[in-house]
Amino acid sequence: MMAFGLPRAAAVVTLVLGLAAASAMADDVEMVFLKSAVAKGAVCLDGSAPVYHFSPGSGTGANNWIVHMEGGGWCKTPEECVIRKGNFRGSSKFMKPLSFSGILGGNQQFNPDFYNWNRVKVRYCDGSSFTGDVEEVDSKTNLHFRGARVWDAIIEDLLNKGMSKAKSAILSGCSAGGLAAVLHCDKFKDLLPPSAFVKCVSDAGYFIDG
Repeated sequence: MMAFGLPRAAAVVTLVLGLAAASAMADDVEMVFLKSAVAKGAVCLDGSAPVYHFSPGSGTGANNWIVHMEGGGWCKTPEECVIRKGNFRGSSKFMKPLSFSGILGGNQQFNPDFYNWNRVKVRYCDGSSFTGDVEEVDSKTNLHFRGARVWDAIIEDLLNKGMSKAKSAILSGCSAGGLAAVLHCDKFKDLLPPSAFVKCVSDAGYFIDG
């Protein structure tokens, strides 16, 4: 029993130590506050500027892009959405720098396929999977339902950064961000060069609203 258990345990320890080492080497990724989007009405629930994190590509990945949309469920009532105004789920005022890992990681050993791509994480602050586009703002709650505008503004900024020349591109997301990947997939592809190889990845993005 021990003869089989020890190598397996050692492998687990090695994996954990390797992941910890990769995490320790990771630096905070550039945090882009898209203040120019505010004038277009592309804002978080509280009216603050949308945010994304960007790590530029290099070498063979210089013209390849992966855009990952953050998850975080929905707010289904004005009362729930008001609560989000007081945290990073509804306001960029509470967002903090972060490091990339997984498919966004910059370590070749742990992310050999995408480590040198242009890697983007779009922060989620609208509570509706980047779909809201309501012009009116309730004077009592000061809630802005502008998720679709946020998505459009950030994608436009990325296109201006070089994504308009992408050879390969992936739009991905988890949970509410995964649903957004499904909803925005066709538009994302249409905005890129016809020759670009484009895929969309929805991680846990299909769920039933019970």
